[in-house]
Amino acid sequence: MSDNWVVQNLEKALQVWNEKFAEIWQLVVESPKDFKGGSIWNMIEGIYGALQAIGLALLVLFFVVGAMKSLGSLVEVKRPEIAVKLFIRFVLAKAVVTYGMDLMLAILNIVQGIISTVVQKTGVLESQVGSLPKEMVDAIEGCSFFESIPLWAVTLIGGLLIWVLSFVMILTVYGRFFKLYMYTAIAPIPLASFAGEPSQSIGKTFLKSYTAVCLEGVIIVLACAIFSFFASGQPAVDTNASPVMMAWVYIGEIVFNMLILVGTVKLSDRLVREMLGVGG
Repeated sequence: MSDNWVVQNLEKALQVWNEKFAEIWQLVVESPKDFKGGSIWNMIEGIYGALQAIGLALLVLFFVVGAMKSLGSLVEVKRPEIAVKLFIRFVLAKAVVTYGMDLMLAILNIVQGIISTVVQKTGVLESQVGSLPKEMVDAIEGCSFFESIPLWAVTLIGGLLIWVLSFVMILTVYGRFFKLYMYTAIAPIPLASFAGEPSQSIGKTFLKSYTAVCLEGVIIVLACAIFSFFASGQPAVDTNASPVMMAWVYIGEIVFNMLILVGTVKLSDRLVREMLGVGG
């Protein structure tokens, strides 16, 4: 490893990016049930169980309000077909609230299967941006003290950008986990809305939004796989250019490639919601 500060700064920034990028592959294929040893999931299950009682109480409320709005008068309830329809709706809604956790886990498992299939088909488990080209390292090490001053500024800016992009990208992936936990914890309340015909749109929107959060993982995997091939080659280095220009061009191309990936990962939420027709 070079003992030059400029080279060390750039190599450290690239190392951070590679570590965060590899961490993404581990996170997207990991189930929220196993994340951090499953302790968070156990807490979410406890919250879900506590809110399930409230959901069942809301179930009755939504059912009564829905029946009153749907029927012209209470006399219509005496008609067998109406009574059977209301009974079936109530039973199905109660089943959704009671077994809501199983329903959400089923959706999550399906999406996790899709993610695993995409990972297997791409054949890419991680991607490395790579180390600095030897020609560039030699040129930087050959600079005098005063010649390296502009290089310090370039590498400070470039290294900072790479660090920031690395953490923005990984925070977005962690944010998906937090959203999955929050959707699962409060699920009994919006799912209770299926008991009433006028309010059932709340439950439908909730399930579509939850599915969108799950599918964000697929978009993130696809974005990372495309980036792996898009940025697989080292940026070209002009050996005839000055060390400052070499570093500037190299960092510019690396940061540009990273911006494409980070932008796609950040927009995965909006992209999936547009696919499913869910409002932002």
